[in-house]
Amino acid sequence: MAKLVIITLFFTAHYFECWGQDKVEQLSREMTANEAAQIMLLCNYSTSSYNSYHYWYKQLENKSPTFILSEFTLGKGTTEDEFKERFSATLNSTSRTVPLVIKNLRVSDSAVYYCALRPTVTEAHSTLTQKH
Repeated sequence: MAKLVIITLFFTAHYFECWGQDKVEQLSREMTANEAAQIMLLCNYSTSSYNSYHYWYKQLENKSPTFILSEFTLGKGTTEDEFKERFSATLNSTSRTVPLVIKNLRVSDSAVYYCALRPTVTEAHSTLTQKH
């Protein structure tokens, strides 16, 4: 008998002022799926930036969020080693989506998942230097 895996999606809107209003939106709030299934967690975004960074995080109860992967409008993002085999995302700048696909679901995948957006602006930057 297959075990049910409860995947909880939590939406927190973060708005950035950058020549307009940039945002991410997760339409689903909660999902339930069978163990070994494949699911897709949707994330829509809106940005006025031509280059933006998109991130997915997993948060277990009473723990800090864990970075899963990143996708960039220009260039290629990265995926943490522990997620490479079963987690993937493909940024679609035409439909403005960056869905997270989880294959072969496990009970341990039950968590809160966040998508995040960071627009980039070439005119402004910060530099951190260490004092000696």
